[in-house]
Amino acid sequence: MRIAVQGIGVAGGFGCGADQLRRALFPGEITPQNILFEAESNNHKFPAYLCDTSRLAEFVNKRALQRVDHFSRMAVLASILALEDAGMLQEDHQNFAVVVASGYGATRTTFSFLDSVIDDGDACASPMLFSNSVHNAAAAHISILLKANGPNVTVSQFEMSVPSALLAACQWLQEKDVDGVIFGGVDEYCNVLGYSWQRFFGRDHKADMKPLEFENQSAIAGEGAAFFLLTPDNGDKPKYGFIADVQIGHVEISAPKITENSLLILGADGHKLSGIHYARYTPPENQAAIYSPLYGSIPIGPAFDLAIAALSIREGRIFAASRGAGENSGLNIVAKEQALNARSIGCLKFSCSGEFGLIKLVGE
Repeated sequence: MRIAVQGIGVAGGFGCGADQLRRALFPGEITPQNILFEAESNNHKFPAYLCDTSRLAEFVNKRALQRVDHFSRMAVLASILALEDAGMLQEDHQNFAVVVASGYGATRTTFSFLDSVIDDGDACASPMLFSNSVHNAAAAHISILLKANGPNVTVSQFEMSVPSALLAACQWLQEKDVDGVIFGGVDEYCNVLGYSWQRFFGRDHKADMKPLEFENQSAIAGEGAAFFLLTPDNGDKPKYGFIADVQIGHVEISAPKITENSLLILGADGHKLSGIHYARYTPPENQAAIYSPLYGSIPIGPAFDLAIAALSIREGRIFAASRGAGENSGLNIVAKEQALNARSIGCLKFSCSGEFGLIKLVGE
């Protein structure tokens, strides 16, 4: 497999665009926002990494965005930024496919639609909220606004959504059904999610994430989108390298096949139940880095890790792991920025139940 990565577009708690993500890598941490919401007749504060989509107005007129909700706006913005980064925003996208990964889907709109059903009944529930509440709404908006008329699919496999969707994108490109694929992941925060986290994990939330302190639950919710323009290998050298392999499996059946001497970007995000798998299956001889404190705990986190891996390929260097990422974890964590030296990069994600996804990126 050799799928070229031509452009990346990201939007999250760190800001908007690849340059904002790159800048966030150097301090290595982002301060989450404190959200105030009412539940059980009390006001609660909840930290979360939120995404600002105001920059979308630079590319799409306000009238076209009237019926587009926050979930889809994040996806559209990241898709446009990926095309702009590749220098193909003004090109013909007629034979481009759209593949979107999402773990939660449009949570804000979904719960607003349910409120509409409860308040107004089935007959008078909001049709606009319904049409935007389905998982594939973001992919539809991308296709319409960018005039990408190729095949279109949304994949939802919670924490494995990104590698699973990427397999579909690579298959279409390998079969030469399309000229390119606008591929990415998007998830959003809503107050129902914040309330559920508080009920499940407790109300004592700390201000920072410690992803590899396995005995502590330190995950902080996030939202955002990370998209890529993928094309077949046409013989040229893309600035972000090639996707060389995508693995999905379960540790009870087989362990991930990790390339010797490759850099590993671990998707550990502060959940205790998944953290133990990183300690068990990360080879101590492989250098590892964690960047989840930049974007938060989010099902489509592997898409952000893939974007950081692409930046490393472009610049030929490894960015230091985020602060507090697990200095005492026993793993070979990248503490200082250093040369990549033409090594491959593996983005490794474990779920709490032991599923894993591994995306391999190479420069040549």
